[in-house]
Amino acid sequence: MKRCNNPPPGQTKRKATDTEEEEDQSEKKYRKCEKAGCSATYPVCFASASERCAKNGYTSRWYHLSCGEHFCNECFDHYYRSHKDGYETYASWKRVWTGNGKSEPSLKAFMADQQLPYWVQCTKPDCGKWRQLTKEIQLTASLAATYRCGMKFNNVKTEGPDQCSLPEDLRVAEVIDSWWHSMLILPPLFKDSPANPFLTAYYPDCVGMSPSGSTTFSRCIIDHIPHPPVHYWLCPYFQPFYQPNECGKALCVRPDMMELDELYEFPEFSRDPTMYLALRNLILASWHRGCKEVLTPQNCAPHIIVRGLVRVRCVQEMDRVLLFMTRKGLINTGVLSVKQPLLPERYHNNNVIVIGAGASGLAAARQLQNFGMQVVMLEASERIGGRVWDDTSLGGVTVGRGAQIVNGCVNNPIALMSEQLSIKMHKLGERCDLFQEGGSATDPAIDKRMDFHFNAILDVVSEWRKDKSQNQDTPLGEKIQEVYKTFLQESGVQFSQLEEKVLQFHLSNLEYACGSTLDQVSARSWDHNEFFAQFSGDHTLLTEGYSSVLNKLAEGLDIRIKSPVQAIDYSGDIVKVTSSNGTQWTAQKVLVTVPLTLLQKNIIQFNPPLPERKLKAIHSLGAGLIEKVALQFPFRFWDGKIQGADYFGHIPPSPDKRGMFGVFYDMDPQGKRSVLMSVISGEAVPSIRDMEDKDVADQCMKVLRELFKEQEVPDPVNYFVTRWSRDMWSQMSYSFVKTGGSGEAYDIIAEDVQGKVFFAGEATNRHFPQTVTGAYLSGVREASKIAAL
Repeated sequence: MKRCNNPPPGQTKRKATDTEEEEDQSEKKYRKCEKAGCSATYPVCFASASERCAKNGYTSRWYHLSCGEHFCNECFDHYYRSHKDGYETYASWKRVWTGNGKSEPSLKAFMADQQLPYWVQCTKPDCGKWRQLTKEIQLTASLAATYRCGMKFNNVKTEGPDQCSLPEDLRVAEVIDSWWHSMLILPPLFKDSPANPFLTAYYPDCVGMSPSGSTTFSRCIIDHIPHPPVHYWLCPYFQPFYQPNECGKALCVRPDMMELDELYEFPEFSRDPTMYLALRNLILASWHRGCKEVLTPQNCAPHIIVRGLVRVRCVQEMDRVLLFMTRKGLINTGVLSVKQPLLPERYHNNNVIVIGAGASGLAAARQLQNFGMQVVMLEASERIGGRVWDDTSLGGVTVGRGAQIVNGCVNNPIALMSEQLSIKMHKLGERCDLFQEGGSATDPAIDKRMDFHFNAILDVVSEWRKDKSQNQDTPLGEKIQEVYKTFLQESGVQFSQLEEKVLQFHLSNLEYACGSTLDQVSARSWDHNEFFAQFSGDHTLLTEGYSSVLNKLAEGLDIRIKSPVQAIDYSGDIVKVTSSNGTQWTAQKVLVTVPLTLLQKNIIQFNPPLPERKLKAIHSLGAGLIEKVALQFPFRFWDGKIQGADYFGHIPPSPDKRGMFGVFYDMDPQGKRSVLMSVISGEAVPSIRDMEDKDVADQCMKVLRELFKEQEVPDPVNYFVTRWSRDMWSQMSYSFVKTGGSGEAYDIIAEDVQGKVFFAGEATNRHFPQTVTGAYLSGVREASKIAAL
């Protein structure tokens, strides 16, 4: 019975083996992705390249590109093995990649760059779902900008219900989660990015672009190119990216590296910044290719051409990057007038009072209003512009009583706004002939020699100050004289009387630059801003005047002129601003943009008083002063002698005449109208303070008749003389560092007080003081700070 009831020997074992095989087959049907943390329980091969593709079945190994994107071992072999059909495709791609790029041309990189399907978002306002394109469809910017769910390709009709009603792929929802990015094997590299033309000197994969991305993209060796190629559709003043081995250019970014403020805002990209760089470079290039329109996510997203689900993530991140760059004033800035606020609603809560409608106040108010905030401007005088004040009384020629020259146009926001307004600037030539009283032209060789010696003196001053502390400072004038005397004693060189006069001319120019006599200026810090990247390129004359830009900035702003502010009380949660006639305004934030002199003279009473540290900084800077005289003539008597130069110099006959009409500018570069403008600087400024305008004009005419002694110089038909020293709401031209001061004072003045009272103006811009550009950028800076808070 036992034998009958038990199976024959081996039968039980056989059945057990069958069960194990069935279980093994069940396990072999699927294999999980081996990437730790991958959410794909049952991966699907996106490639379908091999005839033996595992599709959604079993493979000996899954290759992970992202959560939701895998390819099987069979498709890997199809491209990787030299005897397989796909090998030549991979090898050909590899040659292009290694020829242009720097990163490893791995098979995973090939699959991500060439085989992943594209994803595109429906542009219908009520849809916005993401759809995967079939493998044969190439994504372009125009397709991305117009795609609708169920769009027909190659005349293939889409049957069935409304395609937008179909559910979105579940993998898209995962892409939004923060962990998804950490599971990405390779960073996204964009194809045909708008940044391509700017960055041809870089390895594309170092700046967020695919080495295979464009047939026209080829890396050039920057060492052999004196200047990067300028494309005909780009303004030559727009150079937002440093080229390799280039430095010292203002408002420039490294396309292969994140800036400190970017790392602070986007710490998640610190380990691998590629995605951020790709997006930032795309946005910055797009802005400089079309700065006359607001740059929106809808403008940028179609240009994100990258395969795979990572495109979904890039479009989402692009919103954040665009917002950050807008807030910082890197894009969507200048004289743009916007229909919708540039920043989301959470930024709209603050209302701001801006005191002063000069360049800095207007810049800040325009930015803040464009962001969506409520802004009121209070201007003490009866006009806007501050130390920008254009005069057209001399035969219709625009002459700036204040600023009119743009120093260095590359990346200069004034050049950007001129482009936005289609205003042409006149490039100033380098030629400046020097004339002596008596009419003789100075030998250019003498001018060149004395210019060399003058710069050598300043180089010695620069060397001297390297180990000097603030309390070891000395006046710049004294230091120059000391170095000069030492040079003459040690070298035995003797300068002629004319050479001495030419040296005085260069000293006069230095006083013009500082806005002061040199006995007031710090030898240690007179050119403190030169330690920072400065604006390069052409120096230009804004022939239509700065007012053409500032008036446009002011359009649509709530500006209350004749409203001098007397007091600012920030002791409570709300800041109270009181004008001299007793009118009171309240706001969450107040931006003070008044000239340095008015802060030094306590024209505005602060409650509580400003911090001692800030007051000390305010008084460590000097309020520089220059004046101008402009004369209109019946004809251009200077043309024959000047021969088309934009300006000419006047050699002072003696040191005590230094600064009295040192340079004359031809104010009509077209050569049709007859207006000359000259500058009064240094010791000459107080000497004309009590003179009548007519007497100043007569003095100027005496000089001109000496310079052009050999010919008739007609009487002027009209003229004006500026009086900035008497201007109640300016009382200065531009700031300088006084002896014993330092450039740090600019930063200290720029500091906000309790997050309620902010400061802007040229005297708060350490990098670009003394200029309209610096004033404008300080306003943009403070608008960004106020928005961030």
